Amino acid sequence: MRAIILSAGYGTRLWPLTEDRTKPAIPILGKPLVGYVAEYIAAYGFDDIVVNLHHRPESVRAALGDGSKFGVKLRYVEEPMILGTGGALDNTREFFTDETFLSINGKIITDIDLNAALETHRQSNALATLVLLRNRKRERFSMVEVEQGRITGFGGMPDAGGMSEASASEPEPLMFTGIQLLEPRIFEYIPRNVFSHTVTDVYIPAIAKGETIAAHIASGTWRELSTLKRYLDISVEMLREQGRPYVAGADCSLAESATISDAVLWDNVTAGAGAQIRRAVLADDVKVPNDATVENCVVVPRALVEGKTPPEKALKGQFYGENFIVPL
Repeated sequence: MRAIILSAGYGTRLWPLTEDRTKPAIPILGKPLVGYVAEYIAAYGFDDIVVNLHHRPESVRAALGDGSKFGVKLRYVEEPMILGTGGALDNTREFFTDETFLSINGKIITDIDLNAALETHRQSNALATLVLLRNRKRERFSMVEVEQGRITGFGGMPDAGGMSEASASEPEPLMFTGIQLLEPRIFEYIPRNVFSHTVTDVYIPAIAKGETIAAHIASGTWRELSTLKRYLDISVEMLREQGRPYVAGADCSLAESATISDAVLWDNVTAGAGAQIRRAVLADDVKVPNDATVENCVVVPRALVEGKTPPEKALKGQFYGENFIVPL
């Protein structure tokens, strides 16, 4: 079966980690994020995959190669101008002409049962089926409106205050996981050769014309890594599940007297004698001096970002010696 992994985004909220790579190419415990996605869908028989690229396309190519190490066959499609989630499908429509196919975001780690979602899709005879989860923590993910198994609309964000006394008695909002099953007929609704979003430009018009956009309300683990804080929190969560204090990439030089916990170290990181690293992400080539303390932050080399203009959604950081540090 065929699938598309959406990998063209800039990852602005993950800057400065995305200065030299795109979001799906960021390593999570030594494996690129998009590699988790490829292995996940391959386990359900989606082994013929197209990956759309835009920002730093070479970083995804380097992370995935031809796909063989993840059990899939890959082809890449570059977007000279970013096209959005709908435009990405339009740009690859010739690849999806024969059968039900999958579209999935390249920034998630999940164990949701895709076979169950496929069954929902087939039984509902839907044009598309969106895989949803109950947003129990009322995080800031757009709400999806559902009636009798069909999606009827898309709302705003849950109460920014999280779980209040008032919201505790209300039904848990539903959110979209970035996983969707589609029929080739979806292309009748996707605008040609322009930027578009599937929600606003495809599903809403399709629903208005009476099409069935089904909701599969799933269960399971779903981790979405779109901000620096989420990246660190989820990495630490996964480290603790594995009983590991930290993860270090290739060619790291860590002094025996350095103290490291709840940390993610990429390649070629140096930690000097007496250094203390706690709840931190250290990107490639970062050097922590002797006796320095690095805590609750993301660190990249000064040379990587000096003279660069941070994206509008990026968190603020400061230069300290040879490093650029973003507090979390």
